[in-house]
Amino acid sequence: MSKLFSGTKAFSGFSVNDLAAAKAFYGDTLGLEVSESHGLLTLHIAGGTNILIYPKPDHVPATFTILNFPVENIDKAVDELTARGVRFQRYDNLKTDEKGIFRGGGPLIAWFTDPAGNVLSVLQD
Repeated sequence: MSKLFSGTKAFSGFSVNDLAAAKAFYGDTLGLEVSESHGLLTLHIAGGTNILIYPKPDHVPATFTILNFPVENIDKAVDELTARGVRFQRYDNLKTDEKGIFRGGGPLIAWFTDPAGNVLSVLQD
């Protein structure tokens, strides 16, 4: 079998229902580098990774975590994001603390959503 994609730099993408709100959230609230071209957004993630964000009028939020942001100190990250207006998710099947951090085994992790309802997380690296 040929190695058709072995040299291809793949990238991921996801939809939102409001490109302007996504650009403000990812650029201003999360502090990521965001560019806009041809009616699409590109997130420029550390390490040279790009993620495409595209508008979709009938957008349905992902029911799983689409982006995970590793951080050195989850308490500090959650506090800073909370100060920027981010609200952390609470799930019935996962016990989180008062900040919204799951400390029940595995990595320390906290989930939040973008303006389109897509699930994101910060997790302690």
